[in-house]
Amino acid sequence: MAASLRIVPITLRAARAYVAAMHRHNGPPRGHKFSVGLMSGDVMVGVGIAGRPVNRHLDDGLTIEINRTCTDGTPNANSMIYGALWRAARALGYERGVTYTQADESGASLRAAGWVPDAELAARGSWRESSVKLADIRDETGNGGVARTRWIKT
Repeated sequence: MAASLRIVPITLRAARAYVAAMHRHNGPPRGHKFSVGLMSGDVMVGVGIAGRPVNRHLDDGLTIEINRTCTDGTPNANSMIYGALWRAARALGYERGVTYTQADESGASLRAAGWVPDAELAARGSWRESSVKLADIRDETGNGGVARTRWIKT
């Protein structure tokens, strides 16, 4: 019989280490408000990291951004993480959640957790483009220049 999945609190250090080892196109975010882990028995099968919105126009004190989720592919794991992060955020008084997917990602886990698409965003360059020559820009995470979808939860 398969072990049941359960949400556990984890440190940012543990969440960042999991993302660094397992995420297919993003590195770990620098900070967070809180993080969760998803356990199957004694094995961590996923993590989620929630923090301040990266977009300063959305950083109103009542909006939380799901900055990163990452799983080992366990079925339903990502949806469980999104749901747990949102429930925790609501309990802390947040009124809106925001997160992003790359254009080639279906968003099935977000839909399953009740999130809805809010905006289609064109590919953008690096935040460093205004201060360095384009030839010098390196995208260490491999996600620059990709169109994205913004999702919200209220």
